[in-house]
Amino acid sequence: MEKVPVFQQERVDNLHICGLKLIQGENSFRYGVDAVLLSWMAGQKTRKGGKVADLGTGSGIIPILLAAQYQAMAYGLELVPQMADMAQRSVRLNGLEDRIRILEGDIKDLPREMEPNTFDVVVSNPPYMSPKEGLKNESLERAIARHEIHCNIQDVTAAAKRLLKTKGRFFLVHRPHRMVDVFCAMRNNGLEPKRLILVKPARGKAANMMLVEGLKEGNPGLIVEEDLYVYGEDGNYSDQILEIYQKKKGALL
Repeated sequence: MEKVPVFQQERVDNLHICGLKLIQGENSFRYGVDAVLLSWMAGQKTRKGGKVADLGTGSGIIPILLAAQYQAMAYGLELVPQMADMAQRSVRLNGLEDRIRILEGDIKDLPREMEPNTFDVVVSNPPYMSPKEGLKNESLERAIARHEIHCNIQDVTAAAKRLLKTKGRFFLVHRPHRMVDVFCAMRNNGLEPKRLILVKPARGKAANMMLVEGLKEGNPGLIVEEDLYVYGEDGNYSDQILEIYQKKKGALL
């Protein structure tokens, strides 16, 4: 395998999944449980060789997981050049160039390589906060990842609609307080919400994440599945999360 450069203020993290590794910037937005849970949910509907797009791929963690675990053909689209370069180097580091393409570009002006109506699955871990919510982080990369500066949920769902085949699946992780915005944007763009999973830090705590699956040109009808609890009463990962992580062969453990 070729030697892949890792630059100053970058590190290589071991994902503990099939020997996979990920290059991350010390000062960049780094992946968390939300990315692992999103790839788990999307993986349930990802067939071998299926065509997948990740909108706002960041470090490239989701295409890498879906390509390695589910043998998907994945495209990762990233606006920030430095993040796109880092994601591409992670792809090379894992020898997944034949299954993953990292593209630099804007979801509001999709690259020609991402042909409309050809994708089986589109996933996104978009900025959670509207421009009015909270203070912007000093790092532009972090601010773009957290706040709807360059794109909003309408832009994300419009891009997903354009890319997906009829009856293609859209998977999203977001914050529960934006649920109405998310559902309205999905329906406005022909992506009918079909599954909802609320993720809570522990029992008795309010949900701080939600996982949503939509179906392009699907019929109305939403299934609310069992809540996911990240931590158990002992402060360790819950049995639910451990089961998901075990399916990921130990991700993040």
